[in-house]
Amino acid sequence: MSRRAMVRPGGRSARVQQAVHTAVRELQAEVGRPELTVPMVAARAGVTPSTIYRRWGDLQELLSDVAVEHLRPEAPPEDHGDLLADLRGWAEQFLEEMSSPAGRAYIRDALLGDADGDNAGRCSAYAAEQIAVVLARAEERGEEAPDVETVLDRVVAPMMYRILFRPAGLTDAYADRLAREAVQGFGAPR
Repeated sequence: MSRRAMVRPGGRSARVQQAVHTAVRELQAEVGRPELTVPMVAARAGVTPSTIYRRWGDLQELLSDVAVEHLRPEAPPEDHGDLLADLRGWAEQFLEEMSSPAGRAYIRDALLGDADGDNAGRCSAYAAEQIAVVLARAEERGEEAPDVETVLDRVVAPMMYRILFRPAGLTDAYADRLAREAVQGFGAPR
């Protein structure tokens, strides 16, 4: 079990986490990621370095935790009125955010400090939750829709592969093509 899994939500623990995460984001903007140290973060957050080491283990695990929280969507996907439009809009936004230099850095940090795979699972769950919202809306409108796993396989997986290993051609047209292919055969227009 990771250190993060043992932490109780709320109270002092939540305040410490928020202060440390805020300190990391501020310091990254001010001095840059390569210059960041645990003592620097601790001083900014108003905690001792031992608090950070006890809770996160090392700087990379802390950066990983901050990255995962940054990758958490802040709002549900926009409702454009039909499955294809909703999925296309979500896919374009996802691709834009994840393929940006900041997005790639957060992906890298999320995975580098994640020996047990928990962060990858959390990031995957965020995408799955967003897709589930899109699919539930489609079903409420009476549209046929694929399941979440199909959309993850047909939209998210190829995007993440391309973002990490073959970043050329990451355009809205690419996201649109993946969204169309994901809904083919489910009653959505081609």
